[in-house]
Amino acid sequence: MDTSPQPMIEAQGLTKYYGPFIATENISFSIPEGKIVAFLGPNGAGKTTTMKMLTGYLAPSAGTARIAGLDVHTERIAASKRLGYLPENGPLYMDMTALELLEFFGEARELSPAVLKNRIEEVRELCALQQVLEKPIGKLSRGLRQRVGLAQALLHDPDVLIMDEPTAGLDPNQIKQFRENIRKLGSAKTILISTHILQEVDAIADYVLFVHDGRLVFEGTPAELEEDGSLEKPFYRLTNQAPAKPVEVQAS
Repeated sequence: MDTSPQPMIEAQGLTKYYGPFIATENISFSIPEGKIVAFLGPNGAGKTTTMKMLTGYLAPSAGTARIAGLDVHTERIAASKRLGYLPENGPLYMDMTALELLEFFGEARELSPAVLKNRIEEVRELCALQQVLEKPIGKLSRGLRQRVGLAQALLHDPDVLIMDEPTAGLDPNQIKQFRENIRKLGSAKTILISTHILQEVDAIADYVLFVHDGRLVFEGTPAELEEDGSLEKPFYRLTNQAPAKPVEVQAS
C-alpha cells in the first residue's frame, strides 16, 4: 500500500511562450502535503509566470498544473477552494478597511456569515491584525498590508498556499514576523514561496526548486544545494551557466 504523502502542487511540462520569447519551458515538479518549498531564482527567471500558471491566473502554452489533484484550468473553481494565493502586489483595495476587505473576499468565496465571522477572528489572531482591522488599508505600512494580504489568502482555510516574493520591501523585523507565521502555517499546509533571497531558503524551506532562464535547474533540500556551507556559490554557478537551449523560438 502506498503511504507516501499526497501531491498537493503539481507541474507537468509547464511552458509559456510570449511570441518568440520563452518565459518558461517544460517545468515539472511535485510537492507533497505538508512541505514548505522555496521557489528560488534570480529576477526574471520565470518564477512569477510559473506561479500564475499554477494558480490558474495564466493559461500555459503547454503542460498542466494541479492543486490537490485538481487541474487548475478544467477544474478551476474546485481547485481555487483548496488554494490561497498571495501575489507580489496583493489584491488590496486602499479605500477599504482591513475588515471590509476580508468581508468582501469572504462573501466572494461564498462563506456563510457564521463561518466568515469565525475565519476573520482566526486570521486576525494569526496575522496580528487586532489593532488595524478598522483602519483603511491605504494608511497601513507595507508590512501591515502584507499581513492583510496573507489574511485574505488564508481566509477560506486553504490546504495550499502560494506566495510570490512575500517579504519584498519589508524591514528586518517585519521579515522575522512573516517567517514565523509561515513556519506555523507549514505544520498544517503545503506552501510554495518564490524568492531570490538566499536567507529565506535557510530560514523556512524544507525543499528548494531553482529556476533559471525559464527552466528548472535544481530540485532538492537546502543542504543538497549548499556548497561549503553556503548557498551563494551554487546560486552564482547556476545563474551564470549557459542556457541548455535557445531562449527564443520561431513564431509560427
